[in-house]
Amino acid sequence: MFSQMLSVNRPILKCLKTLHNRATRGFSIGPAAQGAVSLKGRSCLTLKDFSSDEIKKLLWVSGDLKHRIKHEKQYLPLLQGKSIAMIFEKRSTRTRMSTETGFALLGGHPCFLTSQDIHLGVNESCADTARVLSGLCDIVLARVYSHSTLEELDKEASIPIINGLSDLYHPIQILADFLTLQEHYGSLNGLTVTWIGDGNNVLHSFMMTAAKLGVHLRIATPKGYEPEKSVILEAQRLSKEYGTQLVLTSDPMEAAHGSNVLVTDTWVSMGQEEEKKKRLKDFEGYQITMQTGSVAKPDWTFLHCLPRKMEEVDDMVFYSSRSLVFPEAENRKWTIMGLMVSLLTSYTPQIPMLKF
Repeated sequence: MFSQMLSVNRPILKCLKTLHNRATRGFSIGPAAQGAVSLKGRSCLTLKDFSSDEIKKLLWVSGDLKHRIKHEKQYLPLLQGKSIAMIFEKRSTRTRMSTETGFALLGGHPCFLTSQDIHLGVNESCADTARVLSGLCDIVLARVYSHSTLEELDKEASIPIINGLSDLYHPIQILADFLTLQEHYGSLNGLTVTWIGDGNNVLHSFMMTAAKLGVHLRIATPKGYEPEKSVILEAQRLSKEYGTQLVLTSDPMEAAHGSNVLVTDTWVSMGQEEEKKKRLKDFEGYQITMQTGSVAKPDWTFLHCLPRKMEEVDDMVFYSSRSLVFPEAENRKWTIMGLMVSLLTSYTPQIPMLKF
């Protein structure tokens, strides 16, 4: 089937191979294994559940959609006739806009549900909600406080469930981060990513993904703010399996040494407002500045999932040419589109595989 597709679309592929813009940087023909990967019907609660080939396939599909829709101006109604229920217990700019506009751009119908529209687990149980939505739409994205809510939805639903954020993981953010780094560096294998900040859900998702892409991970958190122990143990296992380095420390400069990418996130997540004063004190010395970058590699870049506060990273870094935060934010759209297409269809990308 793949050879037939190549034959039919040979003029398109020939044209694509001649392009040298940023959108196609780092593409190459990869192992046939990734082309054969099918994720149709799966849920995505955590990238812990996805293999190296499956994550690479998701990034490949995302890069393909970005190239075809944004740069080639193609209309791809891949989700025409389908609908998504978007459950948001926690507010968001990027998650809502990327999912809602992305699903519509692919021809589908998004339906946004806040806590005022759907009292998940209050007026109706999660189990019953999952069964009802399974008969009304094709896929659910839920942004929730507790990861157990997602697990219950997934247990009872007969349609795919996507984690739009939970207290434990934020997988759709990490897909955007790695697509951004792949576009910038041309490949991911061998890169070193340094996390400086809280041991939170975004970091947990980095820890479940980095090694599978050949990425070394260095983590600096204040004492008492380390990642979950179970996540650390799994990350150590993955690091050993894939031959990557995993470093955990409480010294930001030690973590930043020799790194390609410096990453941070909010120190005070939604629901932690009462802890703000204590957290700001405990995180003193963790702001990312040009001094932090002085011990990183010459080509170092910066990521932040946003929204950003001054105490986390100063303006000199945040608005510098090293900062990839706005391409990173845009890639939330292309990667959630890639994920939704992969879970709902048997779509095969038409550009050569990304180089990893």
